[in-house]
Amino acid sequence: MPARPSTRPGVRRCAITGALGLTLLGAGLPVAAARDDGPDLSRFYDQKITWSRCEGMDMPRELQCGKVTVPVDYAHPAEGSLELALARYRATGTSRGSVLLNFGGPGGPGVSQLALAGDAFMGLAKGYDVVTFDPRGVGRSSPVSCGDGTDEALEATSDDSDASDDPRAVLRQLKEAAASCAEHSGPVLPHIGTVDASRDLDVMREALGDKKLNYLGFSYGTRLGAVYAAQFPKKVGRLALDGVDTLTEPMTEQALVGAQGQQTALDDFIDWCAEDIGCPFGQDPRSGREQVVQLVESLDEDPVPTVWGDSFSGQDLVGAVAQALYSRELWPTLERAIAQLVESGDTQGLMGFTGGATLPLRASGGGLTDEEDVPPDNLPAALMAINCADDPDRPTADRITHDLGRLRAEYEKASPVFGRYRLTEVLMCYGRPKGTDYIREEVRDVDGPRMLLVGTRGDPATPYRWTVETAKRLGDAAVVLDNRGEGHTGYLSSTCVQRKVDSFLLYGSLPPSGSSCGSEEDDR
Repeated sequence: MPARPSTRPGVRRCAITGALGLTLLGAGLPVAAARDDGPDLSRFYDQKITWSRCEGMDMPRELQCGKVTVPVDYAHPAEGSLELALARYRATGTSRGSVLLNFGGPGGPGVSQLALAGDAFMGLAKGYDVVTFDPRGVGRSSPVSCGDGTDEALEATSDDSDASDDPRAVLRQLKEAAASCAEHSGPVLPHIGTVDASRDLDVMREALGDKKLNYLGFSYGTRLGAVYAAQFPKKVGRLALDGVDTLTEPMTEQALVGAQGQQTALDDFIDWCAEDIGCPFGQDPRSGREQVVQLVESLDEDPVPTVWGDSFSGQDLVGAVAQALYSRELWPTLERAIAQLVESGDTQGLMGFTGGATLPLRASGGGLTDEEDVPPDNLPAALMAINCADDPDRPTADRITHDLGRLRAEYEKASPVFGRYRLTEVLMCYGRPKGTDYIREEVRDVDGPRMLLVGTRGDPATPYRWTVETAKRLGDAAVVLDNRGEGHTGYLSSTCVQRKVDSFLLYGSLPPSGSSCGSEEDDR
């Protein structure tokens, strides 16, 4: 759940760091699930992938890149197509096909993440080609952008903006921001949601030569996997979902939960930092929390210059901190990066969290966006677009005008650091088409093979109760693994979780529903 990856031109977008992924939602328009039902899709299902070595600075030699072509609009496939970037590691043992990975977001590119963290998934290569992709509208796959729209929306929802005392003026700015997103994103924007992305998964499955989809999804990727299971129950192989998203809660509630979770993680970080004599906030955690708020406010009022010649604001700091909080392994690096900013105004360490980790690469053939041409705001633009496409709720102007003051207070109470951007995520849907109700209404009681759902008790982004609620909604097919640890998702932070997930994906061995992995990597 990113609070705010930078949208500034000089800052490279975020590749998902640490414990993988973020979360929120995504959807599209409900469409026919069967290949033979509806328009002719044979040219998409009959394609084969041509693989070649990924090219680019520091790209792993063993990583191969390719692409698949999918329709922009599945209801009218003759009216345009787009290409999706793929990457894979070949199986090191006897291959039973492919396992597709989605690292979350929404809006997170898969190819760069697999390049960066491929070693973590080599256990799966014992029996699979390990494959990932940049979803539609993300990374090199027809990336969306809002231009200056996200910054304008953040300004509109700020308490100290010129429009803050005039809710109607806020709505006008939000509508202008939505128009800016449409202007900069192209034809994929109305078709960016998870329902369409799920159909892309099925095209990829066929192009990879697999009769069934084997899949590992993190955070938002769990929603994508659940939608696929509902749309294509007869094509489901082994699905593992880690950091389980909600299928029912409205965006307003999800964003509030996200703000609370991120604030809890930040408080934990400050408690940890205060035990170190080198902590830039000193040794008093309460004072440290106040200093973070003051630092964000100060940078919003007076951004500092970066080595790229642009500026680094308080909201850029919020985005960097949000990324680093997902994994405790990143906390020492975050502490050093904040110290560099406080002591000398050096932003490079923090900008490593909001960008710079994505690697240039090239897939075979044309049609994919060159890495250097991916808009710097692609991650937040895609996140908001997919979330809005997922959510059928569109409050009226009168309702927003009436509720804006209360919402600001609620989100500020949930998190004085992250609340503002989380509220903006919700309000950015104003002026956009109403989202689908397919996920909320139809993704339930899945009639397919059993799937593994992993929930982590101390997850700051996807609370454990969402795992329980989603499992109940999916029905008897869902098997829950209770990870009694901390952090967002469990696969990278718990050897117990990784062992059980790999055992299921490789051998079909499921733990009993309700079994657990302890915080000390033991299971019962």
